[in-house]
Amino acid sequence: MNGRFAHFAAIDWSGAAGERQRGIAMAICRADGGAPELVAPGRPWSRAEVLRWLATEMPADTLVGLDLGIALPFADCGAYFPGWEESPGDAKALWALVERLCSAEPHLGANAFIDHPVASRYFRRHGAREGDRFHLPGAAHRRGRFRTTELAQAEHLACKPTSNFNLVGAAQVGKASLTGMRVLHHLTGTLPVWPVDPLPGRGSVVVEIYTAIAAIAGGRTAATAKMRSIEALNAALAALTCPPVPGCGPIDDHRADALLSAAWLRTRAHRPDLWRPAALTPALASTEGWTFGVP
Repeated sequence: MNGRFAHFAAIDWSGAAGERQRGIAMAICRADGGAPELVAPGRPWSRAEVLRWLATEMPADTLVGLDLGIALPFADCGAYFPGWEESPGDAKALWALVERLCSAEPHLGANAFIDHPVASRYFRRHGAREGDRFHLPGAAHRRGRFRTTELAQAEHLACKPTSNFNLVGAAQVGKASLTGMRVLHHLTGTLPVWPVDPLPGRGSVVVEIYTAIAAIAGGRTAATAKMRSIEALNAALAALTCPPVPGCGPIDDHRADALLSAAWLRTRAHRPDLWRPAALTPALASTEGWTFGVP
């Protein structure tokens, strides 16, 4: 994989309501070295603007990591939504279902999916609203259902993933994942998403990332993954043998996550083993996907 990509980008994502999200941050670095840089650092991004950047503005031959789940658990119960006749058979069909049910919702939001009378039964939502199908026979965890890659994160990297069916709490990423699926649906046929799509020999590629993995590689722990000062960020970048970003003092954790993750992708993209995880089967690739960097 040496020389395969010219740029490495990372996007810290947000599923919050509204048009512009301060929780979205984007960073990029060059393959030939240098510190990562924020893309349009003064802009509060909208999800639609990120979609446009990915589709038409991103530099050629970029490996871009999205900090969200590209699919929902499937392998544990043999379906995303067991017992629902509309349950899709693979990730791309899942993205299409989310888009269809949310197409009238602005800003690439996904509340219409979460509030759907059948889909809502599988989620834990705010206000102590836990669907009667949030816990299912065959689910591996009392904390909800997990994808195979999320179980591997916990086993091999000491991460603490949260089920994408859980929409409650600061650590939840379910809403971000569902809004991200709308973006992935719009990118279908334009930008490959590994491993749902096979890794092409050239061109840009999207992968799922978990920013805590980059933080751990930078010398932090899952419990201390969030960096809120440039000094802390630069210490983590140094652990990845990456030049520091300029400045000092506070930085919000979204920008820090994006900056560190872009640099981390540059240090990992050349490793063949990370593109061929031992547990990743063709069936998992098409239904659950995988988090890049998880062995």
